[in-house]
Amino acid sequence: MTTYLITGVAGFIGSHLADALLAQGHGVRGLDNFATGKRGNIPAGVDFIEADLANADAVASACLGVDAILHEGALPSVPRSVKEPRPSHNANLDGTFNLLEGARAAGIRRVIYAASSSAYGNQPGFPRVETMTPQPIAPYPVQKLAGELYMQSYARVYGMETVCLRYFNIFGPRQAPDSPYSGVIAKWALQMLEGQQPTIQGDGEQGRDFTYIANAVSANLLALNAPAGNVAGRVFNVACGERISLNDTYRLLAKITGYTGAPVYTEPRAGDIRNSLADISAAREAFGYAPVVNFETGLERTVEWCRTQSAAAELPRG
Repeated sequence: MTTYLITGVAGFIGSHLADALLAQGHGVRGLDNFATGKRGNIPAGVDFIEADLANADAVASACLGVDAILHEGALPSVPRSVKEPRPSHNANLDGTFNLLEGARAAGIRRVIYAASSSAYGNQPGFPRVETMTPQPIAPYPVQKLAGELYMQSYARVYGMETVCLRYFNIFGPRQAPDSPYSGVIAKWALQMLEGQQPTIQGDGEQGRDFTYIANAVSANLLALNAPAGNVAGRVFNVACGERISLNDTYRLLAKITGYTGAPVYTEPRAGDIRNSLADISAAREAFGYAPVVNFETGLERTVEWCRTQSAAAELPRG
């Protein structure tokens, strides 16, 4: 039986990856410190270790006896990193270094790294292609880009099969909807279902390549099993290849939830990018990636989850 280590296993993306790997009959070890993740997200069957990525010894121990690693653990969010750059740096950069060193000592074959589309910044030119020179703006994308470079370095110097997946605006069930750092879709869905007036930061015409969680899970699983010659040491966009404005997203969510109110418009968020749109051809050619759930279906599934959780008074907080 193949065993995988997932860092950030109690988080939004990490817990979905754990579900998928367990469903395939694999062993899953998970590591999390609950800085943002929830204990209730961890599926039964995970060999769980409560530890911080800053603890190099604990990370090294977690790496022993596993076949590959999916490194999802991070302190996410651009605004969080603008407000408090040091905790983000410690988690996102020092933690990634500790993970790589633990993997190297344990002889781990492959590491899949959760990179960020925010590395592209606000440079001109769409869609975003992996060959573009990154131009990160805020501390968080700088940290995630530095993690990419570390991954590529370990591939070149130590022969580790590292693969960087640049996520574009992942959304779906389990994304904390009322956190100040959550994705806008989760937040708006909750507000609309509760009859609260959502806020759009900026004019709403900024666009995002929103990507439902099932697509991110599919990309990770495909990258885990792809031939090393196709993926090792490389960076890939993970998205749907479609730009959706925040205003259009708001209208679709209002339709799905039955909400009839207008949004409140405020000043743009500090450090945010204006638009995002991915070219996903490299991932398609290297490991057969293609979106498995479209945007509107993803919205419907997310709203249904929020509605169910809200009715049960179990909506995750924070």
